[in-house]
Amino acid sequence: MRRHRLFQSVFVLLAAACGSAVHAAEGDWVLRVGAHNVDPKSNNGRLAGGTLQAEIGSDIKPTFMLEYFLSRNLGFEILAALPFKHDVKLNGAKAADVKHLPPTLSLSWHFNPEGRISPFVGVGVNYTTFFDIHETGPLTGTQLALKKSWGAALHAGVDFAIDERWSFMLDARWMNIESEARVNGVKVGTVKIDPLVYGFAVGYKF
Repeated sequence: MRRHRLFQSVFVLLAAACGSAVHAAEGDWVLRVGAHNVDPKSNNGRLAGGTLQAEIGSDIKPTFMLEYFLSRNLGFEILAALPFKHDVKLNGAKAADVKHLPPTLSLSWHFNPEGRISPFVGVGVNYTTFFDIHETGPLTGTQLALKKSWGAALHAGVDFAIDERWSFMLDARWMNIESEARVNGVKVGTVKIDPLVYGFAVGYKF
């Protein structure tokens, strides 16, 4: 239901977008501010010799993107966000909550940068760090640690021009995020998050 409400809001805003195209050119910067949902895949790995099934919850937070156009079609983008917070469940019982930041660098190819509708695809690298871990339930009294993660990232979306400077974007990313989990310093397995990150943003060219 949360996904449906998000996309309903997006399309209401999109219906109001009209006007001339944003003409992206070499040397242009585009700043985007929006909101995205980090939705981990359903099977997040088994820990402690396969006895514990890990499950990571989803979360929505504000996001910020800054893209520099190396040419009219090719852009270099930095993605940042407020910290995402996720519930961690083991065999269905909440065992911790954890915050993470997933800064991502991408190169994106814009197919129609001078048009009112401009789809794009991108590839890049993601770095994820975990912090503010609070153990509960079956992990009460222990110390859970999640190792930092490096991985590939894929990006695709569509820019809709509002006027010569403002635009509206719908996009989705896939990120390869895997983290070694340790309890009281002992490795118990690997948590495989590999989320789909989707949402919208409003952009301003300068």
